[in-house]
Amino acid sequence: MNKETVNLDTNYLKNKANFIRNKVLDMIILANKGHIGGAFSCTDIIVSIYYSNIFNFNPKEKERDKFILSKGHSCPTLYVVLADLGYFPVSELDTFCKNDTRLEGHPDINIPGIDVTTGSLGQGLSVGSGMALSAKLDNKDFKTIVLIGDCECHEGSIWESVMFSGHHKLNNLIVILDHNKQCATDFEEDIINITPITDKWKAFNWDVVTINGHSFDELLNCFSTIKNTQKPTIIIAETIKGKGVSFMEKELIWHHTVPKNDKIQIAKNELR
Repeated sequence: MNKETVNLDTNYLKNKANFIRNKVLDMIILANKGHIGGAFSCTDIIVSIYYSNIFNFNPKEKERDKFILSKGHSCPTLYVVLADLGYFPVSELDTFCKNDTRLEGHPDINIPGIDVTTGSLGQGLSVGSGMALSAKLDNKDFKTIVLIGDCECHEGSIWESVMFSGHHKLNNLIVILDHNKQCATDFEEDIINITPITDKWKAFNWDVVTINGHSFDELLNCFSTIKNTQKPTIIIAETIKGKGVSFMEKELIWHHTVPKNDKIQIAKNELR
């Protein structure tokens, strides 16, 4: 990647992330449904992927990099990003979860910019591993990036894919773990504790990097310096569920609760 093409303006990215979270809030309030906590925890990650120019997401190029949101319930964030980048009209965001919409509660390949239909947890990494292997066999020069959730790692299909990718040395595969440590109804450590997560991935022949998933400096530095070793890479991004709104952060109820009344204005004020 030519470093001159990389957008390293972290203030720009911070402002963009606030814009994205504000629009996600509007969409979920209008629809009266949606998974706001997880959408907010991965916002900075998705913004860094799409707005830094480190990766190539030019829709006119067949061999562009591929992004799979395996934790598909966080799709409002991705929808706003895709609309903001011109994949479909921004006005369409107001149809989120409405009758006859393309923008359903999980990503679908009928939506411009979506490469894989997701929602069944674990599925995204399975497909991404296959896409990465196919690219290597066909000598295609693109990356496959898969964003997964920590409690998604309770799924057996995740570990089948991890073993498969490590065995085939898929160094064109990047997985990002949105490690907010919460599930729909409880904290990850009280359901099935996945620690030590670093050791698990290393044992399956992956390169492992741990970063602050809300630090644009760390995100950009990590994305810019990932080297083509002989292994796939997992980025463990430490995040906070509900990030950006104080009453949502680390509170289980905000997995898919919709803010109402005075909570809406509080959230708006904090996302300025």
